[in-house]
Amino acid sequence: MATCQIYNRAKKKVGELELKDHIFKAPIKRPLFYEVVRWQLAKRRQGTASTKNRSAVRGGGRKPWRQKGTGRARVGTIRSPLWRGGGVVFGPHPRDYSYPLPKKVRWAALRSALSLRYQEGKLLLLEDISLPEIKTKVFINMMEDLKIKNALIVTDGENLNLERSARNVPWVKVLRYEGLNVFDILKYEHLIILKPAIEKIEERLRE
Repeated sequence: MATCQIYNRAKKKVGELELKDHIFKAPIKRPLFYEVVRWQLAKRRQGTASTKNRSAVRGGGRKPWRQKGTGRARVGTIRSPLWRGGGVVFGPHPRDYSYPLPKKVRWAALRSALSLRYQEGKLLLLEDISLPEIKTKVFINMMEDLKIKNALIVTDGENLNLERSARNVPWVKVLRYEGLNVFDILKYEHLIILKPAIEKIEERLRE
């Protein structure tokens, strides 16, 4: 059974917790990281790039000059792609870049990412983080006490003081347990999980 120490905000040990082996001691399947991160980034793409083809560009209804007799090349419209101000050939149009990925693959990758941080010794369980007010300096001092920089903090629910105190700190991200994902776990060096969130994560990733 995987076990992890529980610490308080001053990084003093206050207990120990047994973790589910199938979540925190699962095999590390690195190829799944690539598949799931690629899927996540594809879902985030806006896909709003857009261009106009020759039929969508305003104007160009009249033939610029007659077909024959001028010595110039024949032209049907000033909105030809060959002309400045004309349409675009094979340009981008709004599209959806997302694609389906099996839930079993996503869940297996998430278990692998959690197991990776546990096996690296970069998973930290905290008893609680309750800030009395929204204060970035207080939050940074707390992180210095923990001797951790570059971390993803996972909470068990809404924690507005913590979320707003950390939002201007570029090397930390606060995430609620339901938003836990492979990309953010791999992006940040350390993973900090509040003790109440562990049960909810294990329930979400149950076999």
